[in-house]
Amino acid sequence: MGSYVTVRSGLEVTGEVEDRRSRFIAHLTHIESEEGAAKHLVEVRARHYDARRNVPAWILADGRERASDDGEPQRTSGLPTLEALRGAGLRDVSCVTTRYFGGTLLGPGGLVRAYTAAAQAAIETARATGGLVEMTSVVPVDLRLPYADYDRVLDLASRCGGKVAGTEYAADIALHLVFRAEEEAAFLSSLRELLAGRGDAVVGPAQFAEF
Repeated sequence: MGSYVTVRSGLEVTGEVEDRRSRFIAHLTHIESEEGAAKHLVEVRARHYDARRNVPAWILADGRERASDDGEPQRTSGLPTLEALRGAGLRDVSCVTTRYFGGTLLGPGGLVRAYTAAAQAAIETARATGGLVEMTSVVPVDLRLPYADYDRVLDLASRCGGKVAGTEYAADIALHLVFRAEEEAAFLSSLRELLAGRGDAVVGPAQFAEF
């Protein structure tokens, strides 16, 4: 997996639909672990302690996922919510959908439609407000080089698709670059030729980050 989409860290967005006076409020947020998903569920339940249901669904970047119907008929709430997250290509997210019962039974089909629509409404809200970000597999490359080589190395990094993450100026220059995974190889090959052995490059492990 080269990239995935998630909710911006620290943000929770909601989407709400109503069907025959039952309210379905989907709470979508960024998580990075099962513990994070459990914490989100606890927080939503505390805010909506008087609701009929608080249905959780979550999916992590490593592919782990889980959903619960929280007392609704089997496969009518948690799984449709999870399917909405999958369909949007989301990872590292938790969606807890609160239901306030309006007095009329919706039936299995009605529940599936309502829970799906609430999750999709939250996703669309996040997208419309800039709350969704793409996380890309990137590789950090740290360099130490003489000042005389700085401009040429910066130009090479740009041509190879790299971005500058930071620069430190001392007796020489410490340049911190990031590349999309596998794109750093072309840069390092050209760098060796450009500097003819000068400079010191340290390549870090791949990690997911905004790029």
